[in-house]
Amino acid sequence: MPDKNNKSVTLSVRKLRKSFGPVEVLHGIDLTLRGGEVHAILGENGAGKSTLVKILSGFEQLSGGELHISDGSGSSERIDVWNNAIAEQAGVVLIHQEFNLAEQLTVAENIFLGNEIRGRVFLDKKTMRTKAQEYLDILRSDIDPDASVDQLPVSAKQMVEIAKAQAKQARVLVLDEPTAVLTQQESQVLFELIDRFRQEGVAIVFISHKLDEIEQIADVITVLRDGELVGSYPATELSKDDMARLMVGRELSSLFPQMPKVPNAAEVVLRVSDLLLQGNSTPSSFELRRGEILGFSGLVGSGRTALMETVLGLRRPAKGNVGNVELRGERVDFKQLSAARNKGVAYLTKDRKGSGLLLEKGLIFNFSLFSLHKISRFLIDTKLEEIAFEKAIGTFDIRMKDRSIAAGNLSGGNQQKLLLAKILEAEPSIIIIDEPTRGIDIGTKSQIYHFIAELVASGHSLILISSDITEVIGLSHRVAVMYHGEISGVLESDEIEEHEIMRYATGLKSKHSHNNEVEQSGTSNAKA
Repeated sequence: MPDKNNKSVTLSVRKLRKSFGPVEVLHGIDLTLRGGEVHAILGENGAGKSTLVKILSGFEQLSGGELHISDGSGSSERIDVWNNAIAEQAGVVLIHQEFNLAEQLTVAENIFLGNEIRGRVFLDKKTMRTKAQEYLDILRSDIDPDASVDQLPVSAKQMVEIAKAQAKQARVLVLDEPTAVLTQQESQVLFELIDRFRQEGVAIVFISHKLDEIEQIADVITVLRDGELVGSYPATELSKDDMARLMVGRELSSLFPQMPKVPNAAEVVLRVSDLLLQGNSTPSSFELRRGEILGFSGLVGSGRTALMETVLGLRRPAKGNVGNVELRGERVDFKQLSAARNKGVAYLTKDRKGSGLLLEKGLIFNFSLFSLHKISRFLIDTKLEEIAFEKAIGTFDIRMKDRSIAAGNLSGGNQQKLLLAKILEAEPSIIIIDEPTRGIDIGTKSQIYHFIAELVASGHSLILISSDITEVIGLSHRVAVMYHGEISGVLESDEIEEHEIMRYATGLKSKHSHNNEVEQSGTSNAKA
């Protein structure tokens, strides 16, 4: 079934519908995947993207419509029985947003799990290890094929998932948010591999909330909104503004709100002096003022999260370190998050699924967990709890089909809004937010940015940790940049721009050669 560009249809769905119980979440979707094309699927969280690709790869069953797959010779047939085993036999491989690895096995064993190479009697482990090394070399990864997966960092696990796809020799490769946990360099290696697959005639489905990535690699873009097909377009016809507008159904002319200025006489609400992280030799110091957003930028592994978790008592400082943390002039030594909460400091973790929310528990349970002291003495006042939750749903626009569902059944964006509501219910005056919009669509990003602006306008103070330089620049009054576990510099006013941040983040510049100490003149105003 060649098309006008001489690319054959590999997999297609017509009038696809999907229901969970009485609720229909996909409403008559048409989609055509062609060999040698990167087909991006865009949509806000909850638009139906992940459900669609799970159906394509056999992890979910369609409720209505048709699925057709080619036999490789140009003709195609309708498939009536479709599950993951059949899909993989047909060459349809999904790299999950959530890792699908056997943690107790080695890297090589995971790469060939379910696709083992056999000798005459036993598994040919030597050949599998050699080929695993070849796949990792293509990814320019230094991961040891004999390493146990449970010892790997998150980004390395993603590279193992990608190596698995190479081993399965996919005809259709589905990537669901593959770069969410990768560094910029690792992402570029992945894009090179995608281009190689494209040249080999593989049909590639790519889901990402990073519109610059879509612009870089996509040939075709399909947009979903609330389970409906908005349309499919040649990628060359859409700008990033067009993509955003189609996703949310409205203009996003002001993604970043105007930030209120920080008064010159603003009170210093948090001062950290000479705090030394474990494994480092140079201590860090910074201060935060009332109504200010202090951004923390730096490369992955630069120590941003480690510094904040040390301030909060989630990690211990270097042995023998006598660093000082002062809250409104009073010295504090937090040993746990509840102690920080009781002093008006809250932490919104970057790992909402692992440590931010209890995914198997209900929404109201998660919402109340950090602020139980407000609604209980001996027993929980469920009426007060319900009133507070009802208010939070409206304030943070938390969207759900049914309030009785578990938190894990919310879309990623609504999980993040639930986590934000949970933290703010404790009424903190200082909020440390780590990666507030990772894996979130552009419409929800805009909402969260406006929530943040409202917080600082009402006198809250925020520390913002983000790997998204645009986000840091768009929100911060000042930006502290970290390199190898220390603050290499602080930027303010016109200095807050991408190239200057990267000079400090890569060690080309440091505060030792620049007079921008993070403690100095912390009253500069946000960029317009």
